Amino acid sequence: MNTELFIAKRMVAQNKANFSRPIVIIAILSIALGLSVMFLSIAILSGFQKEIREKVIGFGGHIQVTGFEENQSFEPKPIKENQEFLPALKNLKGIKHIQSFAIKAGIIKTDDLIQGVVLKGVGSDFDWSFFDSKIKEGRHFQPTDSSRTDEVIISRKLCNLLNVNLNDDLRMYFIAGNTVLGRKFNVVGIYETGLEEFDNMYVLGDIHHIRRLNNWEPGDVGGLEIIIDDFYQIEELGRAVYQSIGFSLDATTIKQLYPQIFDWLALQDMNVLIILILMILVAGITMISTLLILILERTHTIGILKALGMDNRSVRKIFLYQSVFIIGFGMLFGNMVGFGLSFLQQQFGLATLPQESYYMAVVPIHLEGWNILLLNLGTLAVCYLMLIIPSMIITRISPIKAIRFN
Repeated sequence: MNTELFIAKRMVAQNKANFSRPIVIIAILSIALGLSVMFLSIAILSGFQKEIREKVIGFGGHIQVTGFEENQSFEPKPIKENQEFLPALKNLKGIKHIQSFAIKAGIIKTDDLIQGVVLKGVGSDFDWSFFDSKIKEGRHFQPTDSSRTDEVIISRKLCNLLNVNLNDDLRMYFIAGNTVLGRKFNVVGIYETGLEEFDNMYVLGDIHHIRRLNNWEPGDVGGLEIIIDDFYQIEELGRAVYQSIGFSLDATTIKQLYPQIFDWLALQDMNVLIILILMILVAGITMISTLLILILERTHTIGILKALGMDNRSVRKIFLYQSVFIIGFGMLFGNMVGFGLSFLQQQFGLATLPQESYYMAVVPIHLEGWNILLLNLGTLAVCYLMLIIPSMIITRISPIKAIRFN
């Protein structure tokens, strides 16, 4: 039988009538509040990073395979759609989908307005799952291998800039050599991602148009986009793809294509780290104060235990166990508050954001089990370690003086 744990449980059970009860309640509330703030900080940061990543990846995939060029060009030179390495690449563990694309810069012209854009051509193999979740009006078009469609989808931002509505005709002009070529499209869908840099630029259309504008062969594409299962494997899979495609092609991850966005997302980790440190320090200092009050209140008990032969280490363990019970209650309530608020936000989107500043309309929430587990274990460990040195005051209490203490 663990004597120290038994005595600690008895002290906790009898604590209701003691003057330290309000202090213990404050300590529990402090830990609960601190943990819930840390819980929500991690959930919101993870949600924010996940949301921005998915939006950027939705426009370019995780990894892009294009023709190798010494001089960086906005419009990559064509490559063949059916590459020899594709069967092996599709069977590579972690790769979810491979699709072809091509891009061409152009200008949209209305009666009194013009806007520079990029036409992204997609084929029948394009995965529409991302854009289907972002389309606010209309639908996506369905390209085929045998025929060309004039249907396109554009962003709501471009619609507002150019006074274009659903089912309107859209005229775009492109430079091909020394010639300006015009094309008329029909707007069948309007999407909105909140990323102005992309919403202001991309129009999605049939890849056959870009082939014809550039005088490409029927099997030519601008490149291949690779979608993977796990974003955190992007570096590893990027290297594997690069080694598989040969010397005439190049493989670039989305992090390499848009380093400024992903570096900015990485900086957000520092803000949450500061919050975690501050909240854990507050919880630890509160527990130190609570422990000292508990020791002061139980000085007479400490004297009796020492007089009965219990050593300092065992007496310290009693109060450390008691502190762990208090920390545990605080963590339980903190997790309940954190989970509850996260669930409400996920279901109902109660907290909103100005989309033009934060790239999303509601506060995003993303919960990962290992993050929450590490947060709880880290909070418990740090608070416990912070109590070890203050508990050493027990070693300085004399049994005779403690028994006389009132």
